[in-house]
Amino acid sequence: DSVQTHAPGLGILMLTVTFPKRACTEDCRSKNLIAEMGTKSSDDLSVNSTSRNKRSSGDVPLPGEAKSDRNSGTQPSKVLDLQVVDVGVTSVNLTWRVNDTASESYTYRIEVANGTHVWNKTFDVKEAEITELIPGTKYNFTVFAVAADGQTEGGVSISQYTKPSKVLDLMVADVGVTSVNLTWRVNDTASESYTYRIEVANGTHAWNRTFDVKEAEITELIPGTKYNFTVFAVAADCQTEGEGVFVSQYTSKEPVSLRCIYFLAFPEPSQVLDLMVADVGVTSVNLTWRVNDTASESYTYRIEVANGTSIWNDTSNAKEAEITELFPGTKYNFKVFAVAADGQTEGEGLSISQCTKPSKVLDLQVVDVGETFVALTWRVNDTASESYTYRIEVANGTSIWNDTSNVKEAEITELIPGTKYNFTVFAVAADCQTEGEGVSISQYTSKSQLLAVVFVVAETLPLSDFGFCFNCLSSLSPPWLMDCCFAFPEPSKVLDLQVVDVGETFVALTWRVNDTALDPYTYRIEVANGTSIWNDTSNVKEAEIAELIPGTNYNFTVFAVAADGQMEGEGVTVNKSTGKSQLLAVMFLWTVLCCAAQETFLFLFFFFCAVPSSVNSFQCESVANMSYLMLKWECPYGHYSGFTIKISIDSWVIKEEESRSCSGEGFKTSPLDYFKTYNVTVTTFSNDNTSSPVQKTCKTSITDPPTPETAPVVKVLSHNSLSVEFFDFETLYGPLKAYAVMIITEEEGCPPLKSKLNYTYEDFKKKKTGTYVTYVADTEKAKLPSFRSQNIIDVGKGNTMYGYKNGPLTPLHSYRASVAGFTNISFTAENIIMEEHSYVSFSPCSDKVSLPQDPGVIAGAVIGCLLAILAVVAVGGYIFWTRRRKDKRNTEVSFSPIKSKMIKVENFESYFKKQQADSNCGFAEEYEELKSAGVHQPKFAAEIPENRGKNRYNNVLPYDISRVKLSDLNSVTDDYINANYMPGYISKKAFIAAQGPLSNTIEDFWRMIWEKNIYSIVMLTKCVEQARTKCEQYWPDKQSKTYGDVAVTMVLETVLPEWTIRDFNVENANTQESRMVRQFHFTSWPDHGVPETTDLLINFRHHVHEYSSQNPIDSPVLVHCSAGVGRTGTFIAIDRLIQQIEIENTVDVYGVVYDLRMHRPLMVQTEDQYVFLNQCVMDIIRSQKDKKTDLIYQNTTAMAIYENFTPEPGFGKANGYHA
Repeated sequence: DSVQTHAPGLGILMLTVTFPKRACTEDCRSKNLIAEMGTKSSDDLSVNSTSRNKRSSGDVPLPGEAKSDRNSGTQPSKVLDLQVVDVGVTSVNLTWRVNDTASESYTYRIEVANGTHVWNKTFDVKEAEITELIPGTKYNFTVFAVAADGQTEGGVSISQYTKPSKVLDLMVADVGVTSVNLTWRVNDTASESYTYRIEVANGTHAWNRTFDVKEAEITELIPGTKYNFTVFAVAADCQTEGEGVFVSQYTSKEPVSLRCIYFLAFPEPSQVLDLMVADVGVTSVNLTWRVNDTASESYTYRIEVANGTSIWNDTSNAKEAEITELFPGTKYNFKVFAVAADGQTEGEGLSISQCTKPSKVLDLQVVDVGETFVALTWRVNDTASESYTYRIEVANGTSIWNDTSNVKEAEITELIPGTKYNFTVFAVAADCQTEGEGVSISQYTSKSQLLAVVFVVAETLPLSDFGFCFNCLSSLSPPWLMDCCFAFPEPSKVLDLQVVDVGETFVALTWRVNDTALDPYTYRIEVANGTSIWNDTSNVKEAEIAELIPGTNYNFTVFAVAADGQMEGEGVTVNKSTGKSQLLAVMFLWTVLCCAAQETFLFLFFFFCAVPSSVNSFQCESVANMSYLMLKWECPYGHYSGFTIKISIDSWVIKEEESRSCSGEGFKTSPLDYFKTYNVTVTTFSNDNTSSPVQKTCKTSITDPPTPETAPVVKVLSHNSLSVEFFDFETLYGPLKAYAVMIITEEEGCPPLKSKLNYTYEDFKKKKTGTYVTYVADTEKAKLPSFRSQNIIDVGKGNTMYGYKNGPLTPLHSYRASVAGFTNISFTAENIIMEEHSYVSFSPCSDKVSLPQDPGVIAGAVIGCLLAILAVVAVGGYIFWTRRRKDKRNTEVSFSPIKSKMIKVENFESYFKKQQADSNCGFAEEYEELKSAGVHQPKFAAEIPENRGKNRYNNVLPYDISRVKLSDLNSVTDDYINANYMPGYISKKAFIAAQGPLSNTIEDFWRMIWEKNIYSIVMLTKCVEQARTKCEQYWPDKQSKTYGDVAVTMVLETVLPEWTIRDFNVENANTQESRMVRQFHFTSWPDHGVPETTDLLINFRHHVHEYSSQNPIDSPVLVHCSAGVGRTGTFIAIDRLIQQIEIENTVDVYGVVYDLRMHRPLMVQTEDQYVFLNQCVMDIIRSQKDKKTDLIYQNTTAMAIYENFTPEPGFGKANGYHA
């Protein structure tokens, strides 16, 4: 019953165990068991064989052996939602869930296989970390739920590559002017299957390159530029990347052309000579130097700047430099090095030190004044001000001297009483030489009070020489010497102080004094304007105070001053404002009383100034729908003869006119060009003199756009629709705001059209008019005339724009079309155009086109004839059809590629079963045939170096033939975005397929949304999947955010189990226009995979279609995932196929995918997605057969969005289309 054996030297032991016949049942049989050995190859293994009935209840049955009835129980369900939640270099983390009620007692066996080995791990919880894996290797993980009694059910599998290890020894092997060669190594055993992604960045752009070997040459680089090269090892699935390793390198500079080069290495430049400070500012220092080297023309210069706390470098290509952004009053050391043409070899440096100038002192004030002193204070904001000293320059008109202070205040002493002094304060840097700009203030010292004057009088001195009368001297005789003490009396106040003349910069004053001693008086005039005070003097009873500020209020106070120059009388004040403009005339008026004749004479004089004043309050305005400008101004002060008006563009004078008046009615210029900016100058003239000119910049009004010379082109689309093709109107007379397409019936020919702008399709159907507006389209940004683009409007589609319905036309009728272009368009409350308030012109009428008969009518008329003919030729037709079919088979073998495989709905189920057989072998063959579709089309725009950094994946580039072009902003590459127009079932541009935005393309993404009139966005990826960024979040969460010229605000967010809907208000900052954009975010679609059930995607598509069908007909639906090809292609294909089933009762999955791939590469990226498309079609057709089509278009989820209705938990979770 037992066998004991071992196999030396082997890692496994093979045993054959045979149970005796006496203990055998019908289940007994031979088994080959493979058991792992112990630590030694010579270990023994014993196997005891007994009857099965003797085994304990806890024994595990042999493989394939059922448990006894006594221990049998319900088998566990398969695990659900098996997912990889984290991937490492040597580990993978898995999670799953189990819905069984007994799942708390389960354990989980995980079978791990990598193609060469298989092993098992056991876990007690619904998650596991599988470790000790090989980097960059594909593993298959199969999870079995194991019940407490050891029973299990089939496992659920998932595959995942581990991350490759980081590359090692990344080095720059060679550097060129426009290229860098890199090498590296990888120790992983799976490295032969790796590819390598190299991210190249230069600070402004980033792009990717892919290589299959452990070396790379990165080309098309910019000379002399620093690049960061980051290398990622990528596993065989082309998705799983290891951690990046980067290296930085400058490319070589462009070679310098020298006259004579006799050496391979650049010689070290000589030291610069005569380094000097040429100029010093508050925050800058200018340096100059010279170099005697013959190669100095190719030198650059590095200037090392140090201030004791920090050091930095500046560069110069010439032998001079201005070092800016320095601190005021700070000492800097500047060291200049000559650098050879290689940018590396430097000569010995030469140094010079210099302090920057201190800033001007602030708030200089006089805080105290005495007879012989003045006290000053000030402040300084410089950080280095603690090291400053201050020089105070003192001047009194006759002498100048300096005083010094170490603090921000000073008392200047030993001054003369009653004297005006000017004090100028300079901040001086720590070198005691470098001074800042001075700030000045003026102040009089106080006057001394005269107490007595001592005169020494000689007998022989005539009394008249004193100018005074001394009564005490008249009785003196004989002559003798005596001391006379005389105190000067205080003068009386001046009388009749008047302002007799006022100018822009002066005021003339007069006054009188009644004192008997008035002859020796002088007069001090104190002038104050609220901000400053100063003094003027006069020896006569009048004064002209000059150098005043025009239009300023002044107080003039006049003091009479006695002969001692100190004793003053009380002041008298008068207030007056200077004139606001130049003085044109001065009048002098006085009277003379003739005592003898008792008559009074009046003298009146006028003096005219030579220069007239400028006009005031000059205004320049455009006049609506007129080409002239209206000018207004106020008359200037004083005398003038007239006004000269000059109108110019830049320096070119267009017109020159004259006006003699300045009435309030204004001056109308002669006609100018519409919508053009002019410089308008008005100058006052008087005789041969002119005033200073007054200038305004004005723009003339817009008007009707120029009438196009060519008529629109009209093409028949169907029995009730046509297309109108036309080019943009010229924008010479203003930017185009809108276009209106007008339909003219054959009866009216081409009548005057402006009066027809308020007629609609309904008016036409009621026979009120034969001409009507069928469509109004807002324009995009106005383009320059040289960039006029073609527009195509489909007429008869049934949509409504503003108050105009684009209704279907009548078969067998003839129509003409005209296009109205508007530079200004106004609407009534009913959104009907108001022609009297709109600026519009019309294109010529098109040629007449006639619509064909309705195909349905034709079919009814001929069906009887066809039946008769069919009966006659049935036999012959059958033979012909059989032969044709054989020929067609032969033809299909010889011609490639196949573009369509149309199948009728009633035949699709048998076709589906046939293709599904043998593990979807038929679908796999079809998908393989699609690989070559469109791949040879050019992608030049995407491969331009400036555009490479705008691509998320370097193998998904838009074809030039269908790429979306944005408007050019600053360069020709600004029109690029990784997106293509995609055909829908009806329109050739029903969709835009785009990659998920990168951080550097979010502004372009919103610019595309605005420029292409997009109202619906379909997002089919999460921003982050499997710890990798798949798409940048390009929308704001709460606060409004601006992307370039577009401001975006989220106004509503509705989160559902499988998708989220967001509404955004999008506003253009330039035009102030806004529109609502809705984003449908499907969150249940794994990358490179398919949704859990078909009904999820079909219901989601229905809600998108229901909303987007209300958008303008020229508004495409923007669809994106991460790359914009796999999930995006599947969604667009589903939309087309559903409409094809509904309208044609046919299906062409192959043809739809082929058509999509002709517009963008890799659309429907995986075979699983292609099979899923066919499964969706199959489920839709089956539901129609079962009369359950309401499931396709049920509005349950829509109600949840808009009416807070919550679906039941089971909704949307069926395994097929049927919910």
